[in-house]
Amino acid sequence: MFSSLNLDPQILRAIEEEGYTEPTPVQAQAIPHVLAGRDLMAMAQTGTGKTAAFTLPLLQRLLPHASTSASPARHPVRALILAPTRELAIQVEESVETYSRHVPLRSTVVFGGIDIKTQKPALMKGVEILVATPGRLLDHVESKNLMLNQVQVLILDEADRMLDMGFMPDLKRILTLLPKQRQTLLFSATFSDDIKKLAHDFLVNPITVEAERRNTAAANVIQSVLMVDQDNKLGVLADLLRSRGLGSQALVFTRTKLAAARLARKLDREGIPSDAIHGDKTQLERIKALDAFKEGKITALVATDVAARGLDIDQLPLVVNYELPTNAEDYVHRIGRTGRAGASGEAISLVGGEEERRLVEIEKLLKRSFPRERAAVSHSSRASSSHRAAKPAAHGYVKKNVPVDDWFLKPYEPSPAAAKIAEQPSFNPDKPKKQIAALLCRSPAKN
Repeated sequence: MFSSLNLDPQILRAIEEEGYTEPTPVQAQAIPHVLAGRDLMAMAQTGTGKTAAFTLPLLQRLLPHASTSASPARHPVRALILAPTRELAIQVEESVETYSRHVPLRSTVVFGGIDIKTQKPALMKGVEILVATPGRLLDHVESKNLMLNQVQVLILDEADRMLDMGFMPDLKRILTLLPKQRQTLLFSATFSDDIKKLAHDFLVNPITVEAERRNTAAANVIQSVLMVDQDNKLGVLADLLRSRGLGSQALVFTRTKLAAARLARKLDREGIPSDAIHGDKTQLERIKALDAFKEGKITALVATDVAARGLDIDQLPLVVNYELPTNAEDYVHRIGRTGRAGASGEAISLVGGEEERRLVEIEKLLKRSFPRERAAVSHSSRASSSHRAAKPAAHGYVKKNVPVDDWFLKPYEPSPAAAKIAEQPSFNPDKPKKQIAALLCRSPAKN
């Protein structure tokens, strides 16, 4: 029970209002150590509640500093939570707001992709808890919109992803801005040797918590593989989504931004309401697409791995890997978008022949093998593929049985002006460039 974790009644009240009674394994293991002020390195499978595992004890630790004063000086940044992506940062801050609704602690989130000036007012008012992406945080520091000299707790969420995205230089710069005496927590679904080195550099005698076996997928997610030729993938995906009926949604992953945008447009043409989120879209566009998906206005949300971490969608029934990820570990994060908070989910991968090597890498990571089931290609799928193949003809790229004007079949006859130029003694047919110039200018060519 959460009541056994020495949390304030107002925090317990917020937890109860969210419908939670029992802590998850990572919460039960991590919260006591965080409350004790220890540095922590926590490895937990995505979807097991690791955000609450650091948010709840963080709020408890900051309660002595809670204030209803309007003065910004009474609300310095005391806790800094860093996340690798905008989506994850937004999700974390929403969790902080949810669990702090009954305590006078302020929080906000800053991230790139939108005008920095829109984020300044909240910082000027003062916040105890700041959630940020590393680059935008440094932008605000350079603009003198905030100070970090009173930070007591630093939290790195999805630290492995930060390294993958090249944030190490930014992290080192941020570290120089923080007090040396602080508590540091690392949370992630997977940890590499590079992360262990990062923990060695950032943490002091950390406690290690591992709620799930390293690099595992959630047990309550049914995983399957459909072998399908690339040309038939769209039809198979469309049939799959239609067979689920109205109201059933899917998060569909591609490897590239271009593929995500194209697939969303193609699904729309198939009569399946879709949108895409990827790195080329502005933050407002990505938020708009995600909100439409959460509200059930679109059936398929097509995304790159920018959405593999950080998206928290209640009761998402299905994740589809339209294309397998380049990195096997990203498969774990992709399918972790379903089957969250104890709910069941399903993950289906559409694998073309050339992608099977990626599937083998995923199997090695998960220490399991997937049966290769050949996807059934329906008549409608074939018709859809034929329709797509015939589109160039419909747009005029290939024309058949088009009547030809007899004028184009006549042999070439030089115009009288060209014939006259060719008769000039100075005209040299062995010099084609001068010949052409002479014809164009209608003047004798010079040798």
